[in-house]
Amino acid sequence: MKVLICGKGGCGKSTVVTLLAKELARRQNKVLVIDSDESNIGLAQRLGMDKPQDFMHYFGGKKILFEKTKQISNQWTAADLPKDYVSERGNIRLLSMGKIYDFGEGCACPINALSAKVLEVLDLQDNEFLIADTDAGIEHLGRGVEKGVDLLIAIIDPSQDSILLAQKISELATQAAKPVYYVFNKVDQETEALLRDSVDAKKLIAVIPENRELFISCLAGTELTVSLEAVERIADRLESEKAGATARPA
Repeated sequence: MKVLICGKGGCGKSTVVTLLAKELARRQNKVLVIDSDESNIGLAQRLGMDKPQDFMHYFGGKKILFEKTKQISNQWTAADLPKDYVSERGNIRLLSMGKIYDFGEGCACPINALSAKVLEVLDLQDNEFLIADTDAGIEHLGRGVEKGVDLLIAIIDPSQDSILLAQKISELATQAAKPVYYVFNKVDQETEALLRDSVDAKKLIAVIPENRELFISCLAGTELTVSLEAVERIADRLESEKAGATARPA
């Protein structure tokens, strides 16, 4: 199953990606984490892994990435990914598409194009999950990055911007014929109630409360090792969706 995590900047996408990847790996699944956020540099740190080389350099770098991406036609498996561009720890592997490093180097469009193509051509095995971390906002939806995934999870924090963005993500996901689910993050009892009144609660699959340990770990830049019941519920839902998809006739 290929899952894309999205939402506004600062809502906790990378945190959820990390904790979810670790929970799925703990259940003996193999997890490929795709870092397609060109600006956030902390995902490897949260996973307790070395940052891999940017995958865009495998194709010669950002300047020629558009043309090289068009040449990717065959399906790949996770095992086909070049080892020099993948960090691995236990059942988790990390692939980073690329980052913006220099002033005036241009937009992230080529990186989004590579992300879209890789998500489309990767062929996962029965015990494999792909969890993709995205850049903030909805540009990835405009670039068609979601074409190759099975479902989207929108992270919603207690803010009006997050509510409005989640509604827009749901609208665009419907256009792409992709199911979308919501996860509330960094909420207390009062803000959870307000969020439930503001979005389609039928899409809600987990609620992650404010957590001091998570906050301090993210601030200090240390590996995230917190175990949360809410993340277990997200993993339960994904495994259930995967089992249902496998049981349905092609």
